[in-house]
Amino acid sequence: MLQPYGRRQFLQSSLALAAVLGARSAQAEESVEALIIGSGFGGAIAALRLAEAGIHSVVLERGRRWPITASQDTFCTNGQPDGRAAWLSTTTIIYTPTPIERYTGILDVKVTDSGVLVYRGAGVGGGSLVYNGVTYQPPRQFFDGAFGGLVDYDELDSIYYPRVRAILRPAPVPDDILATPYYAGTRTTIALARQAGLTAYPVDTAVDWNIVRQELAGTARPSAIVGDWVYGINSGAKNSVDRNYLAMAEATGRVTVLPLHLATTITALSDGGFRVTCNQIDESGQVVTTRSFVCRTLFLAAGSMGTSELLLRSRSLGGLSALSPSVGLYWGTNGDSTVFHSNLPLTTNGGQGGPAGAIIEDLSNPISPLIMENFPYHDLREGTLFYAAIGLVPPSGSFVYEARTDRTRLHWPLSAAQTMLDATEHTLARINQAIRTNQRAVSSALIGPRAGGHPLGGAVMGQVCDSYGKVYGYQNLYVVDGALIPGTVGCANPSLTIAALAERALDRFLAQRAG
Repeated sequence: MLQPYGRRQFLQSSLALAAVLGARSAQAEESVEALIIGSGFGGAIAALRLAEAGIHSVVLERGRRWPITASQDTFCTNGQPDGRAAWLSTTTIIYTPTPIERYTGILDVKVTDSGVLVYRGAGVGGGSLVYNGVTYQPPRQFFDGAFGGLVDYDELDSIYYPRVRAILRPAPVPDDILATPYYAGTRTTIALARQAGLTAYPVDTAVDWNIVRQELAGTARPSAIVGDWVYGINSGAKNSVDRNYLAMAEATGRVTVLPLHLATTITALSDGGFRVTCNQIDESGQVVTTRSFVCRTLFLAAGSMGTSELLLRSRSLGGLSALSPSVGLYWGTNGDSTVFHSNLPLTTNGGQGGPAGAIIEDLSNPISPLIMENFPYHDLREGTLFYAAIGLVPPSGSFVYEARTDRTRLHWPLSAAQTMLDATEHTLARINQAIRTNQRAVSSALIGPRAGGHPLGGAVMGQVCDSYGKVYGYQNLYVVDGALIPGTVGCANPSLTIAALAERALDRFLAQRAG
């Protein structure tokens, strides 16, 4: 059964909205200085930096808030999923499908026409609510190859990556926690990789490890240590952006966050501003009313999927007719692949010890540079590890908007991922040889490029906008999320780079505004 908190929060948000904007009929327009669509890394950063510069903004977020409750029961668990697990679905969308109540849950999925499952977060905090917290900086040579010289790596390395780290506060699992039985899988990952001559170490993760210590001590609800991360961490150990960037922004008094507001169309106005229409929904997904906002400056931060779909629909309907024909192109999975490694000779406790443990670097892999990260996976048998692998793939995916059905299809050729699969097999074979076993990755529903959580592209720099996210053809329209990136950040998890590029974009915007 759903927690009563969600419905109370919806009513409170509705009352707060009425107090801020005033009672008004459907389609009434409200003028705002700056409007931000999406509250993940890009949206939260935009809100904070605008507020610090004295600019008032409204953030539209399709999902609900997910604050950590005193009883530490904000999220459902792997073992007992309910409506909180999935966005407007009657079954869970990860692990074994389980019937649930239709609800504005935390995890959404889009299925490409080749059958690949692409996951994304839904709620105040966006993708940071459901990501593993891995904060890994892409190696320079692969970053430069991905961005084609449009972004100066040294600038990110010296200014923007450190700035993001200062807010997210990532750190590797401390030795005392690593030594516990819960993190046996992390220790085994490192030991096996090093035995094969590969580089492996605990990876920087945006986690408050002191709260994990409280879990171990029994003073906080066991969450991270037992692998309950995919639906959120009930103990509050995950440093998601709703708890840092966005909380800091709201504390200024210059940011209004409107949960359960789904943006549907954008229309450019003759004065250079924009009108954004959105549906305010309830927690079952039903439309309560339609609202319209007029803004001078618009920041798109709905993620690769949301931003691309919104731009394509708005162009098709004539609201953004000057958009580049490249909108929807150059999409990719960031090279995601998932594998299970079974019958291993060391203890794994595979369903425990999270949200992320160790990273294996095989950057000299002769097929493709590769990293692999071990995560807890619900209900793994002993002797099995679950890896998320990331390599390099071409941005060969594309979105197509169908006006007749108001649906956006996503094309992603599985052939584009074959190199990635071959590279992953090569790394696993190297480990297998070192431990003298013929065991290979075990076949499962998730093996290969069939699922990923790192969608990138659709409104990429150099095609749809400049490297600071300013959209070609429009003076006051910006993209500050993963849609900006052409398919891959260069053999790394994308969250750190998305955040760094958003920081960089806001610096440029504010400097030009001051000038």
